[in-house]
Amino acid sequence: MKISLNWIKQFIKTDWNTEQISELLTDLGLEVEGVTPFQSIKGALEGIVVGEVLTCEQHTNADRLKVTTVNIGTDETLQIVCGAPNVAAGQKVLVATIGTTLYTAEGEAWKIKKGKIRGEESHGMICAEDELGLGTSHDGILVLDSKTKVGTLGSELYDVENDTVYEIGLTPNRADAMSHYGVARDLKAGLLQKDINLELITPSVSAFHVDNRALKIDVEVKNKNLAPRYCGVTISGLKVGESPAWIQNRLKAIGLAPINNVVDITNYVLHELGQPLHAFDAAKITGNKIEVKTLKAGTKFTTLDGIERELHEDDLMICNAESPMCIAGVFGGLDSGVTEETTSIFLESAYFDPVSIRKTAKRHALNTDASFRFERGIDPNITEYALKRAALLIEELTGGEITSDIVDIYPNKIEDFQVRLSFENAKKLIGEEIPREVIKRILMSLDIKINNVTETGLGLTVPSFRNDVQREADVIEEILRVYGYNNINTTEKLNASISNTSRFEDYKLQNIVGNQLASQGFYETMTNSLTTPEYVSLDADLNPEHNVEMLNPLSNDLSVLRQSMLFSGLESVRHNINRKRDNLKLFEFGKTYHTYQDKREEPKHLALFVTGNRQTERWNTPVQPSDFYYLKGTVESLISRLGILNIKAAPITSNVFSEGLKLSQKKTVLVEFGLVKKSILKHFGISQNVLFANINWDNMVTLAKTNKVTFKSIPKYPEVRRDFALLLDDSVSFAEIDAIANQTEKNLLKDVNLFDVYEGKNLPAGKKSYAVSFTLQDENKTLTDKQIDKIMNKLQANFEKQLGAELR
Repeated sequence: MKISLNWIKQFIKTDWNTEQISELLTDLGLEVEGVTPFQSIKGALEGIVVGEVLTCEQHTNADRLKVTTVNIGTDETLQIVCGAPNVAAGQKVLVATIGTTLYTAEGEAWKIKKGKIRGEESHGMICAEDELGLGTSHDGILVLDSKTKVGTLGSELYDVENDTVYEIGLTPNRADAMSHYGVARDLKAGLLQKDINLELITPSVSAFHVDNRALKIDVEVKNKNLAPRYCGVTISGLKVGESPAWIQNRLKAIGLAPINNVVDITNYVLHELGQPLHAFDAAKITGNKIEVKTLKAGTKFTTLDGIERELHEDDLMICNAESPMCIAGVFGGLDSGVTEETTSIFLESAYFDPVSIRKTAKRHALNTDASFRFERGIDPNITEYALKRAALLIEELTGGEITSDIVDIYPNKIEDFQVRLSFENAKKLIGEEIPREVIKRILMSLDIKINNVTETGLGLTVPSFRNDVQREADVIEEILRVYGYNNINTTEKLNASISNTSRFEDYKLQNIVGNQLASQGFYETMTNSLTTPEYVSLDADLNPEHNVEMLNPLSNDLSVLRQSMLFSGLESVRHNINRKRDNLKLFEFGKTYHTYQDKREEPKHLALFVTGNRQTERWNTPVQPSDFYYLKGTVESLISRLGILNIKAAPITSNVFSEGLKLSQKKTVLVEFGLVKKSILKHFGISQNVLFANINWDNMVTLAKTNKVTFKSIPKYPEVRRDFALLLDDSVSFAEIDAIANQTEKNLLKDVNLFDVYEGKNLPAGKKSYAVSFTLQDENKTLTDKQIDKIMNKLQANFEKQLGAELR
């Protein structure tokens, strides 16, 4: 939220500098995230002087250029080449001298330099109004009054307003500070705590009166729960035009573009007092009646941006006798707004239900200054005051008259909040005792009324504009932020307790696995748990009925919680690939969310994504693409690191993998991994292969706890290795060889390894060759050749018998 310092000083006359105010606002909880200078005329016309055109002659080498001599009040006249069609001798003009910085309409700076134009020297520039930021015309140079004194600085001719704009990171609970008045109110309380007592000046509306009752518009609120208060008044005989400079400067300072005097005033009061207003062209209110109601679902309505929208049955609308005119509190309609032809208006000021406005704004993906305030909860008791304030400004600046009584429909007054504050509880929460008189002074500075005082506490009435202060803890927080967090002393004694935690705590295992993956070149990611319901259709194993849906989604694309880690991860992969990062190794710890008839589940997962090459390209290393076996090795190393044993692999048929495996211990599935199907990758616009592993982290943690680590000394007797080159049928897998070998020799066989595979030339059809190594070791003595040969013969016999193998 942008706040203008000059605007703040209309409410509180402080001589504090920018830095002091910035620091105090941050201490009060209105964190200043940035400070930006503002000039009503960018560059403040520095380097611009009044000159007189002494001569003006045709350029010898250009039909559209003139060569002029200009007196700017110095000893030397300037020769300036000018292309304006209206330049002539005798004119008083504004001249940008050498070194002056001018700005384009987009804000880009450019400097005036000495140069030659078609052979003629030019020592400056005679300016048009748009080149100086004084207007939009570029038809010719700006010609001044003939009485203007030569040499006068441009900054002396035009009133340049300098301002400071604070960018405040407003938290959602601080609806009371969504205006300059609200910020000034907090600033006053902060200054009072520093013994600076300043008056908070509020604009007077005592001059408001009804000029006549020539234009009455009836109002009927049919949904009083959605519009608890609705005010309005008519203003006639007005002339729509440009706003005065002071309003335009205030709006420009906070980033708003002026439109016309009526609309600018409604925007001005919104940012001044925090009350959104809306002006309807009274001539377009058919039947001279306004109805505040909801309409049938599917009703078409075109908003100010020209987009036709379908209304929801819960959208509150402002309607005339025949048709809708405005989405209440969110956005106006195309056909009811103020135009240059408007001569009378109905000015609306209302308090709408915050929840209703938020739902409507999110439903239609509209975020306006009005909805921003309504959905957070504005002050329901400022409605009429803001209406009068705006009406008086419109009356003054447009020449209009108040032509009706104020309509104020407020059947059930929104009451202030009653809170009891205990001094003892305040001391406990704050950590030290704040003097009671200081507490009372802080509360009164925040407009919190003290009803009664006892030895133990205070009875308080909190104004309705502080809808975030309804509990004792909220009041204590208000006291503390004004008193100053920095003023609370830090205790010299530090108390801490030591707890006995298991080495199998989830976060400890996460750190172990995360560090291992990071050492292998993986990067950890964090993706949004909110996603689009469309992703469920990409995996037939997922059921749309199991989606956990958001009650108030930020958008349709973020309306459900994810059922799979795959799709949010692929979004990250796509994002990186689109930015030329093709070689990726990513991992993420996260949850998926599922709702069933009788329960909801949130299982935790570890997701791995691998695509592109294993390593970055180097001159001394051949490029190796990441493949299925690389991911398999990574997954198995994680399982091994956690000490989980006796894992079995089995192929899976899946809707997301074109080929894949699952790793299990007995009936507990630990991991499913494989190559993601092309059809899914195509949905994300990914053309290269992506490998994905979905690790059930809950099961991994459970099984890791069952691992009992045993230690034994390293055997002092040597290992022996023997190799077989086996000719096998194509259908035989290495897993079968491994199983037969371990069944044949259970004591001395320590390892079986496949180190070479050959298929093709010089082999019979349907055959392949496996080169397999066998490691043997006796931990108590050295093996003899006789023992080794006996074991190898048994292995050979079993391979021949059970697999039909032949030694090559």
